[in-house]
Amino acid sequence: MRPPRFWSNPPDRPGWQARALIPGTWLWRLGAWWRRRGARPYRASVPVVCVGNLIAGGAGKTPMVAALLVRALAQGRNPHVVSRGHGGRLVGPHRVGPHRVDPARDSAAEVGDEPVMLAALAPVWVARDRAAGVRAAAAAGAELILLDDGYQNPGVVKDRSIVMVDAASGFGNGRLIPAGPLREPVAEGLARADLVVLIGSPAERKAALARWPALAVALPARLLPRETGLALQGERVLAFAGIGRPDKFFATLAAMGADIVEAIPFADHAPYPAAILRRLQRQALAAGAMLVTTEKDATRLPPAFRPEVVVIQVYLEPDRWDPLDHILAQD
Repeated sequence: MRPPRFWSNPPDRPGWQARALIPGTWLWRLGAWWRRRGARPYRASVPVVCVGNLIAGGAGKTPMVAALLVRALAQGRNPHVVSRGHGGRLVGPHRVGPHRVDPARDSAAEVGDEPVMLAALAPVWVARDRAAGVRAAAAAGAELILLDDGYQNPGVVKDRSIVMVDAASGFGNGRLIPAGPLREPVAEGLARADLVVLIGSPAERKAALARWPALAVALPARLLPRETGLALQGERVLAFAGIGRPDKFFATLAAMGADIVEAIPFADHAPYPAAILRRLQRQALAAGAMLVTTEKDATRLPPAFRPEVVVIQVYLEPDRWDPLDHILAQD
């Protein structure tokens, strides 16, 4: 499902829908309190670094996990990832125990799209029960565990936590679910973080700081496209994306000089049935354009269809690496 539009309203104009849903936020807070009250957090025998955010939706968590994996591997360490595996059927309510992703056999439909991406770099475990996933990773020889999401999950002790913030969307209208996108109040969430990373262009970061002064302590970072070997400057493209913020991907293509004849957003983690793919092919053919999508979306495409699409990968580039190296060095 896509987030409601009023979630993106300015904090001083949240919208009548947000005000009407204030009683729902009380229930949300009560549920969060109840989860924390009954939790017995599991402490792993190896360091656990959590990469999370304060809102429902994308904020750059997976690119940060990928960047930390590459950094840790370069340091000679053996990192593993534990993920919820959102959208994968192997972590449904009837799944018993964690599952180690096999990138050669597992599909995004089985384990989720983000785990499939990350499994190309290092071992990845998907588990509905995060503590069970962490235990499995440690038992398999992990020297460092990266918890992809789970900042609000009380089941695992986090040795260090990184909170990701998208400068363009910030914290939306500043309201808690369901009145807004926040999983917890901003002040409470930022206070628990060891590092806050603010992703966006200089202009986007400046605007975010004006709206949310608490982000002044954040480490600036950008998401940059990798070289594809195919120049998109002036090329007609039909872009589609089912990620947290499809508009960010479309903006990236525009910055690369692509002539976007149509930009089609889908819900985050949306599946791509054959009928939709045939329609995209017809539209691209009629427009004389090439199909372009994200790396995350590509994991959800049938293998036979992937050669029909240009895939754009992005990577995270912080202004400085030393704060991240400091977190990785904690034992």
